Amino acid sequence: MTVIGGVEGGNNNLNHHLHQNPAYQAGREFAVWLARAKLPRAIVIALACLCILPLFIHYYLSQVEASGHLDVFQTRSRLETFQDFSAKSAVELKARIEEMLRIKTSVNNELKDLETKRRKLHHEVSSLTQQIDELKQEVTHQTMELERLKISVIQAQESHREAVERNTPELAAPKRIISEYVPEYTPFHSNSKNCRMFNCFDHSRCALTSGFPVYLYDPEDFPIVNDGWDIDGFLKIYIKQTLGYNPHLTNDPAEACIYIVLVGEALTSSYKANNSRGPLSVSKLHSLPYWGGDGRNHILLNLARRDLSADSGALLNNVDTGRAIVVQSTFFRERFREGFDLVVPPILGPPGGDVWSECAHMLPARRKFLLSFQGEMKAMKILSTTNQIIDDAELDIERASMDENNLDMFIIQHLKDMSSGPTSDKFFIQFECVPASEEKRSNEVLDWSLCGTESSRKSILRESTFALILAPSNVSFLSTAVMQARLYEALRSGAIPVILGGDRVALSYKEVVAWRRAAIFLPKARVTEMHFMLRAVPDNDLLTMRRQGRLVWERYFGTAQSVVDTIVAVIRDRLGIPPRPAPETPSISVFNSSFVPLRSDTIVQDNVGEESLGPLEPPYPSPSYRRNYTTLLVQGHEIWNEWVDPFNLYPHLPFDTVLPSDAKHIGSELGFRPIGKGAGGAGKEFSQALGGNHPREQFTVVMLTYEREQVLINSLARLYGLPYLNKVIVVWNSPKPPVEDLRWPDIGVPIIVVKTKRNSLNNRFLPFDAIETEAVLSVDDDAHLRHDEIMFGFRVWREHRDRVVGFPARFHNWDQNNHNSWNYNSNYSCELSMILTGAAFIHKHYTYLYTHWLPQAIRDKVDEYMNCEDIAMNFLVSHVTRKPPVKVTSRWTFRCPGCPVSLSEDDSHFQERHKCMNFFSQVFGYMPLLTTQYRADSVLFKTRIPHDKQKCFKYI
Repeated sequence: MTVIGGVEGGNNNLNHHLHQNPAYQAGREFAVWLARAKLPRAIVIALACLCILPLFIHYYLSQVEASGHLDVFQTRSRLETFQDFSAKSAVELKARIEEMLRIKTSVNNELKDLETKRRKLHHEVSSLTQQIDELKQEVTHQTMELERLKISVIQAQESHREAVERNTPELAAPKRIISEYVPEYTPFHSNSKNCRMFNCFDHSRCALTSGFPVYLYDPEDFPIVNDGWDIDGFLKIYIKQTLGYNPHLTNDPAEACIYIVLVGEALTSSYKANNSRGPLSVSKLHSLPYWGGDGRNHILLNLARRDLSADSGALLNNVDTGRAIVVQSTFFRERFREGFDLVVPPILGPPGGDVWSECAHMLPARRKFLLSFQGEMKAMKILSTTNQIIDDAELDIERASMDENNLDMFIIQHLKDMSSGPTSDKFFIQFECVPASEEKRSNEVLDWSLCGTESSRKSILRESTFALILAPSNVSFLSTAVMQARLYEALRSGAIPVILGGDRVALSYKEVVAWRRAAIFLPKARVTEMHFMLRAVPDNDLLTMRRQGRLVWERYFGTAQSVVDTIVAVIRDRLGIPPRPAPETPSISVFNSSFVPLRSDTIVQDNVGEESLGPLEPPYPSPSYRRNYTTLLVQGHEIWNEWVDPFNLYPHLPFDTVLPSDAKHIGSELGFRPIGKGAGGAGKEFSQALGGNHPREQFTVVMLTYEREQVLINSLARLYGLPYLNKVIVVWNSPKPPVEDLRWPDIGVPIIVVKTKRNSLNNRFLPFDAIETEAVLSVDDDAHLRHDEIMFGFRVWREHRDRVVGFPARFHNWDQNNHNSWNYNSNYSCELSMILTGAAFIHKHYTYLYTHWLPQAIRDKVDEYMNCEDIAMNFLVSHVTRKPPVKVTSRWTFRCPGCPVSLSEDDSHFQERHKCMNFFSQVFGYMPLLTTQYRADSVLFKTRIPHDKQKCFKYI
């Protein structure tokens, strides 16, 4: 179109010049004359060709020579129009055109080569620029590593200085000292009523490091009852069985510290029911092979189970027991040796196992009945001997018993009037079980007996806020099996015991259990104040006492095994001997002993900007078992009543006492790393030392995985260079071992891959013996935490050692509109009550409790759903501490692009978690989770500080 336009434009210009040419005008006039002359057409054409055409050609050629300003297209058009080129000119023009095309092609090729070279150079420039940036980052990283190494050197020098200045050697486990001989025969001449631990117990057989070995006389091989009598078969079988589970049991009598003799419950056969002899054979008792003439270090177990009368309970009251410790439910006041004999409950529960289903729910706080009592004044026989001499003290007791009976009659009448009086409180008071009372005989006294069946009493107690327990009417009794049975039933049903006459009775395990935290004591003479006192107890104290009573019942009363274990633990506690270490789970490697896993050289740097987070140190385990012999002295009360776990010794506890601040400066303990050597400081000084109120320590990462090998490897690689990391334990939940060509990253600390027996989420919280630190960071294999977040969480946990400290938070709420049940909620909220253990710090102590202390029903539910193990851990910690968890940073969830679908993405996942919440609350008897509106952030977060100072953490 452009060429055509150019030719047309050239023709128009040519026409314009022709019209202005005189020759052209003359030619036109000549042509007009010829036309008017009317000559023949042929003559006219010939004249025109001969005269006009030469004029036009002459004019055109003259214009071409004279007009150099005409463009190429106009010239080409005129030449093509008016010039007839020769064949030779056309060939030359074609050759020139072809040459120009070749030149054009050559130029195009050169341009392409230049463009290729330009792109290559541009790529090289970009690559070099990237290398420069990487080298700059590497320089910065190496500078940071150099600074960290400098700090590490300073820390190593500090550790060396502390080691040199240490004025005591590092304590090791002392050598176990045990006896090598059985007790020698020693005649006993003193009065057994005066026995105490200091004068009737042989402490030389129970060294501090002996481990407290216990020997049981087999009741089948060493019967101590007369002919015609037998010991209850249940007790013979299950006491022997439960002691077999006790870690202190030994089969070697020469090394034993104590010797246990099962005495009761003694039963008689029908054809010898009228046998005049008593059940216990004193001669057989004194003939026991290790009695030693006086029965020192022997424990006589008279455990009532079915017969709760005074006859069964007072079986040993008139027997010469020598220097043996008597353990039973019924004691005469004059026969009980304070600090020597032991009051225990009757064996009313099953042999062992979970007992949570026997307990009533703790809510509502106030039940249908304010107070309940089911019992009757009944004549009860007291065993006596024919040659017993009644002294003045016993006569005084008899007179006091008569006065006590009169007081009991007043109490009965007052309680009847109170229950029928003008009050909105409801009472269930039952004083008559049979139509007529038995007549009192000369050798019997009136005392309280149980009324109704066990199931009927249980139903009433579960509807009672308080349960009335009356002290024995006979003041000669310090304790009776009936009273202890009432205590047992009240605690099991969640009814708070009210001990009327509690100033003169002894409850079970009274020397170790703080009964005032679970029961109300009131003298009988102040019975008129009882209603006022019960109404004055607020709901929070009601639930606290009910919870405490349930804990005591579950651990010390609920089963035959718990009773026997508690008896052994009380005697051991008297001697100040620590219990055996809690069992740990062996960390069996998933690899064969001869297999060496492949190592990967790939290093994944943390995605946070270059920031010094702490020194790089070799693995440093937390000092363990340092308080073996002092915990009982300093925190013995908490062991029995708060932690409710006197049966095991733990390497460290989250409840250990804290030194005062001047200890880390003046010197009471080594290992402290104050920030800025005590002067404090901002980010730079902060990153050089842990500071805080505890000595230096490290943490262990426990990572659960199942058939996501590459995801696992990536997560492990991200831990490279993490400060204060002791080791990583990978819990391999898959039955298939890792592939042999899997390359494991070298992150600077050991990676232990532990083989599990089966695929269970409970394996996350096994107390592996490879965990040598108090702090445990539990993480999922797809959790991606930055190093600064981990370090900040670790520092926060060090100030909240007894709680769950972590990142993703959840909360629970009550669904009152739809189901009247608990809901698990993952929405964003201003309150939280749980921290997911997919990224959380916990104390190793809770792994012991989760595995060995938590009811088995909860772990079974976790296996059933393959879910909820994190909820169970939060329930456990909140139940033990009565504190909410601590959330750090702003994280609420985790995302793992490219990871396989996890269990949490299933639609049924949340439905199962709802069910777990409600089931766990049933097992615990209440909802232990507590809400909090608190979140921990860095101290200087969003704080304006001088330009020459650094924040503690830049991004949190």
